[in-house]
Order: sequence, then structure tokens, then C-alpha cells
Amino acid sequence: MGKRRRATERKKAHPAVLGGAAVAIVCGVGVAAYALSGGGGGDSDGKTVATGPPTAAEVRTTTRAFLTAWEKGDVAGAAALTDDRKAARAALTAYREEAKVSAVRLRPGKPATPKSAKVPFKAAATISYGGKDKAYAYDSTLSVARRAADGRVLVSWRPSVVHPELRDGDRLVTGPAGVPPIKAVDRDGDPLTAAKYPSLGTVLDGLREKFGKEAGGKAGVELRVVRADAKSADDSKGGKGGGDAKGTAKKGDAKDTPDKTLLALSPGTPGTLKTTISARTQAAAEKQTQKRKRASVVVVKPSTGEILAVANSNPGGFNTAFQGSLAPGSTMKVITSSMLLEKRLAGVDKKHPCPKYKAYGGWKFQNDDKFQIKDGTFRASFARSCNTAFITQAEKLSNDDLTKQAQDVFGLGRDNWSIGVSSFDGAVPVQSHAQMAASLIGQGGVRMNPLNMASVAATVKSGTFRQPYLVSPDLDDRQLATAPRKMSGRTASALRELMHYTGVSGTAAKPMAGLGADSGAKTGSAEVDGQKKPNGWFTAYRGDVAAAAVVQAAGHGGETAGPVVRAMLLVGK
Repeated sequence: MGKRRRATERKKAHPAVLGGAAVAIVCGVGVAAYALSGGGGGDSDGKTVATGPPTAAEVRTTTRAFLTAWEKGDVAGAAALTDDRKAARAALTAYREEAKVSAVRLRPGKPATPKSAKVPFKAAATISYGGKDKAYAYDSTLSVARRAADGRVLVSWRPSVVHPELRDGDRLVTGPAGVPPIKAVDRDGDPLTAAKYPSLGTVLDGLREKFGKEAGGKAGVELRVVRADAKSADDSKGGKGGGDAKGTAKKGDAKDTPDKTLLALSPGTPGTLKTTISARTQAAAEKQTQKRKRASVVVVKPSTGEILAVANSNPGGFNTAFQGSLAPGSTMKVITSSMLLEKRLAGVDKKHPCPKYKAYGGWKFQNDDKFQIKDGTFRASFARSCNTAFITQAEKLSNDDLTKQAQDVFGLGRDNWSIGVSSFDGAVPVQSHAQMAASLIGQGGVRMNPLNMASVAATVKSGTFRQPYLVSPDLDDRQLATAPRKMSGRTASALRELMHYTGVSGTAAKPMAGLGADSGAKTGSAEVDGQKKPNGWFTAYRGDVAAAAVVQAAGHGGETAGPVVRAMLLVGK
């Protein structure tokens, strides 16, 4: 739980009221603790140690005993009913001393099933600071388990027991906020709030942390979660054949997960922060992701790099749209194709092999449903997303060719984006043999997220990489990332032709139907070890709007992510 002061324990608190069981538990937490041992699991006297999952009665008794001790301010007693006394004692002490909780009532709920060891509970706390008291209520959960060593049934300690927002190293703190609050507005001046646009919750927290002072507000007094300085973790185990490539955020931006305000005792004065978000596009993105499980989407403006929308199916969870680190599957073929076109290893209407199988580096690659294209062109292979058409060129490439192309032309994997909040800039590591070949089709060690792939489509549309951003760099004079070189006009034109053809006659035809001549797309399906269905990807542009989406564990990109992106292109800006 991070570094905390050891504070004198407070024993005075409101009397415990937990249904009709308060008297029995209050009369003897020690007796309850004995009962939790499974009827006296033996050690020195030779008695049998209880085993197996806790019974419903044990779950109920342990939960009530723990919550009662916590509510009374008996930190030592509550900690003794957990499987990590030291961490629990520090956290519960900090709950009183740092979060300034002067009183709390804790009411257990019912487990989801009679055999469940996970118990929800409600907390009604009073926060006291500077002579002011304010009520704060929230829901949390705890789990109990039987300790193998002695058979005792104890609370499985996690920081989230104290508050669901807490993770290892995080703290609850009440006091003057270090950063003033912000009133975020969209590109047209319309207010942006987490209540109206749930996916912007963590984004707005990050923008406050980064730009609160520049926005000109005045800090207030708040109860907030102060995050530990930790790197963001990947929310995926990566693609088939690839290791787990974790994304690390740009150090100059906000922390991976920014501090979060839970309650304002004195709200302060917010400063107005103008963002690049389009409220209309954001609303459409929220609607699309909420219809699906594990969907994420980002929309950008190719001519400027401005981010128009970002949304995730789980708004309060990990921001996959900005920080995800996932194999992009065949959407990566846009970058690979630009490299092959520049090296003249492919031409739009030149003959290009697309066999059923192609072996390289000891691996045997194949196409979806083992199709082949006899006497086909590169246009046909790109439109049908032929894997082997790209693998056939692996022997003509150096191990670092794809890495250089991604970094030098598309601005990816250089760890230098500064979009305004924490983000992962993509990764295309130098690989060899089969892994290098797999990278050509978006597997191996390649890792991307919807922000990265929306930027790829935007780069194709404009012909130049423009780093995506949420707040104008003029506000804080930060330098946006640039790519060392532009792709040639010939290459950009060829890519647009390939992507348009894919949207008209290829795998992206259905989602792109009727979107006009100034449009193009690429589908992708990325296999993930241990996952029945692949992650579906789709990236596309139309006019001055580019978007990318991923729907995890859902199937082919054209069918799953395609409709999400189509909706974004139809809204436009």
C-alpha cells in the first residue's frame, strides 16, 4: 500500500449496526475469530485442519466480524481477520488518518450465490477536514478464503477492499488538491463531462492532471485517490506466436492512471480547457461501444491530428483505446504494403503470389480458410487480406525493415507521442526468422491500439504523419512528435487506391458501402493464444475523418469492428 505513517489507533467510532447480528459480534470479535478456524483446526493437539471452500456460514461470520471491527475503529482486530495483517493495518489506519474518515457505517450485502465467497458491502462514511464534515457513500466488495496452513477463514486482503478504486500503492487522501479542477469543453465549446460521456472519465482526469494549472482554475479541498507511480500493463497476452509486449506511457504526459477525485469538500474554481473532441462524434462512439463487449474506438482528423472521439465498452476500466497493446492483425498490412511498394517488391496491379501456404523460418503460414489466388495481383491480395502474399516477400527483407518503416514514416514505436494523457505509441520490434515474417501480417511482436491504427489510416489519407492530440500544443508549448520522413507521393497514392478497392470490392466492402470515392479501409483479425475467437480490427478514412476500432474476442474485423468505424465515418465532423 505504499509508504504510510503509523498512526495511533482510534477506538472510538459509531456503534456497529449490521442487521440483527451486531450484539453477537460486538460481544466478542475474538470469539468470532476462533469460530473462523473451521471449528478449531488442529496443530499441536493433533486435530484435523479444516479444508475446502468456506461454508456460507463462515463467509457470513468472517465478513460481519471484519466489517464490525473496521467500523468500530478496531484496526488491529480487523487486520487480524485478514490474510495480510500488516498491509490491512496500514490501509485501515490510513483510512482514518489520511482520508480523514471520522466515522463509517458498513453494511454487508448478499453474495451472488449461496456458495460464493465474494461479498458486496455498502460504506457510508463521514469525511472531516478543516472543521467541515461531508457524507460520502460507496460500494465495495471483499472475498474470504480458507488458509491452508491452519484452516482459518479470513478476508483475502486487497487494497480494493477499502475502496474499489484502490490498487497496490494507491492511497485515499483528503486535503488541498494539488491541481485545480477543469471544465473541459469540446472543439465547439460544448461541455464534456464523465456523466454524459462515460468513456471520457479517465481522460478528463488525465487532462486535469496535465493541464489543470494552465487552464487557470483554483484548487479546492478533495477526497481523492492518489495513484502509485506505476507503468500501464497490457490488457492482452498478445497475438499468436508473439510475446507479451507491454506498453509504457510517455513520461511527459499524465500518469498511466491519473489521480481521481471522489468527493469535493471545497470544490475550488475550475479553469476552462478546450479539447479537440467533437461532442457529436463522442456521443456516437459511446453508443457504438456500449452495444458491444470489449470494443474500443478512436477517431482522428487526418489534416491536423486532432482526436475527435475515444470510447471503450468498459469506461471505468483500462483505456484500451489509448493504452492498449494488442496484435493488430491484418490492419498492419497497410504499413507493410507501404514498405513493399517503396522497395518495389509489390505494385498495385502487378502479379503477386498468393498461395495456400508459405513456409518461412520454420513456420507454415496459411490464409483464412486456406484460400489462394491464382495469377492474382497485389491489389487482389490486399483486398482479400492474403497472408501468404506478404510472407512470400520475407526472404527479401532485412530484420529491421518493418521497424524502420513504422517508425520513420508512420511515427510509431518511438515513445515520443504527447497527446495530453497517457498513451502507448505502438511497438514494432526488430525480429528475425518466423517472428519477422509474422510481424508483416500484424502478429509476432507487433503491438498497437485503436489510437495507433487510426493514426495509420490518417497518415495514408494525408500522406504525412501528424501526431494525434487532445489539447492544442499552444497551451503548454509542448512539441508534438514528427516522423523522420514522408512516404513518397506515389506510395501514398497507391495505398489509397488499395484501401479504396478493399472498401469497394474486398473484405471491407459491407461496412464501407456507399461511403464514396474519398474513402478506404483495411480489415484485420488477430489470433490470441487461448482465445476461441480472434480480435476483430478495422481502420478506415473518409474525407477528413479517420477511425480505428478493435472488438476483442469477437471474430473477423469486417463483421465486428467494421460497423463501429462505419458509424464514426458517417458522423464525421
